[in-house]
Amino acid sequence: TNFGSREPKFVKTSDSPLMNIELILLLALVGFFCKPLGLHIARVLDVKAKTGLDVAIKPLERGIYRCCGIDPYQEQNWKEYLWALLSFSLLSLVGTFALLLLQSYLPFNPQNFSAPSWDLAFNTAISFMTNTDWQNYGGESTLSYFSQMVGLTVQNFLSPAVGLAVAAALVRSIARSEETTIGNFWVDLVRICLYLLLPFALITAPFFLWTGVPQNFQEYTKVTTLEGEAQIIAQGPVASQEAIKMIGSNGGGFMNVNSAHPYENPTPLSNFIQIFLILLIPAAQFYYYGHSVEDTRHGWCIIAAIAILFVTASLGVAYAESEGNPLLAKMGITGGNWEGKEVRMGIFPSSLFACATTAVSCGAVNCMHDSLLPISSLAPFLFMEIDEVIFGGVGAGLYSLILYIILAIFVSGLIIGRTPEYLGKKIAIFDVKMTMIAILSYVLLVHGGTVIALSTEWGRHGIENSGPHGFSEILYAFSSCAANNGSAFAGLSADTVNYNLSLAIAMLLGRFSIIIPVIALAGSFVRKKIVPKSAATFPISSRIFISLLIGVIILLGALTFLPALTMGPIIEQFEMLRGMFSP
Repeated sequence: TNFGSREPKFVKTSDSPLMNIELILLLALVGFFCKPLGLHIARVLDVKAKTGLDVAIKPLERGIYRCCGIDPYQEQNWKEYLWALLSFSLLSLVGTFALLLLQSYLPFNPQNFSAPSWDLAFNTAISFMTNTDWQNYGGESTLSYFSQMVGLTVQNFLSPAVGLAVAAALVRSIARSEETTIGNFWVDLVRICLYLLLPFALITAPFFLWTGVPQNFQEYTKVTTLEGEAQIIAQGPVASQEAIKMIGSNGGGFMNVNSAHPYENPTPLSNFIQIFLILLIPAAQFYYYGHSVEDTRHGWCIIAAIAILFVTASLGVAYAESEGNPLLAKMGITGGNWEGKEVRMGIFPSSLFACATTAVSCGAVNCMHDSLLPISSLAPFLFMEIDEVIFGGVGAGLYSLILYIILAIFVSGLIIGRTPEYLGKKIAIFDVKMTMIAILSYVLLVHGGTVIALSTEWGRHGIENSGPHGFSEILYAFSSCAANNGSAFAGLSADTVNYNLSLAIAMLLGRFSIIIPVIALAGSFVRKKIVPKSAATFPISSRIFISLLIGVIILLGALTFLPALTMGPIIEQFEMLRGMFSP
């Protein structure tokens, strides 16, 4: 603001050079670490390979194998791998559910919180087991320190490890020829936690502590404000959860408002690092993929395709938000759309965070997505509704994008009238069926859940807003849960028995209706013979491939969800431009 003039002047965020610098720096850092981290992931997922952490961690790894009776060199076929994964996931669900119900009897509960209701505990247990971290509760007012750390933070390590293990099994199946095994689930799980997630958490937690994120077990602090009112300030082991929350694309906040809380995200520096951590492993996993199939150019082409989509959407959201609300402009209130955002972060960092957290299945938020302009909310919607393949979650983004690549290659094969092949593997009918089951299951979950909620009294009762915005609240909730994202649109009162159960089902099926076909697909691919390239082989390391992949992602997402989005944010945008407002 120029205080020397009578009329206030506002600097548009889109005109600020800091916007371009922050985005360029973010892309440069992510791109710089893609290769070294991707190579490290490759070594972690090869039990015979050596890593730089072997001296410190190898004894612990061997001890775990001995205690659990695991033979690290005994591999599994796809059915054995899937059975181990499902068994472990069920155990994680039951353990977390029981821990939450027994919260009042467990230690580290200085506020003496009682146990959450059974339906909320069930929803939360499924949420963290599936790497969704959807929260129908306020962390600082509902859960004890023990529940937060032993229950949820532990799952923040295990659930992304399960996702990356599934991706590793699929990658091995593509890289191998005429074999039957796809790895050992237990070994993958242990090595991902010990050699990848744990070291990263040990590095980043002290950083967050340095920026001002608390880490203690004290009782909540009672203070008197300048107005003389009593206020309770939450405490707790926040920094340790904050680290793995970002690294593992988890997103569950210790506090109710997540990374919009100054204890979770104190400074613009911590905000930038959080966005960087959200994108880091999801980007590096594509280099790991290219390295594993001995075609690093293919990995870079995938990274280029999803980076183009991510940058385009992020700039679009930032521009729309910086232009502001036309309804307020007609009232003489100019400037960007600051509703739901904090001045300590700004419009562009908030817009970039919103895109990053939905492009990756993270779900952390530093602004309220409910307050985004309708046109801006299209980006978070579409990022989730295309199965979050624009980077995507740890592991989940990789195997989901491979499904889209298989579909793209299959379409290109139909066009030229040739049996499609991918990296030397012929794509058969079974492969296409598994791919379509995985992709369409998400569509059915989002549309089906939204229709059921809208057609029932309990579903409509939770809507805070009327009209298309209220429709968007329900559509976003089922999109977020089925995509295992976990971010909330806000405005939807979802802590009811019906919503807790229906959204829990969406999270559960959204996770395993994709994982099961992916593991079955791995079982099919690993048995195939790799055929040599020919003149008719589709080039997967070229600009043609990048264009085809972008086109398939956009068309599939747009054609599938355009009708639903038209009823929500698109209609709301047109109403806003016409001067209409839905209360």
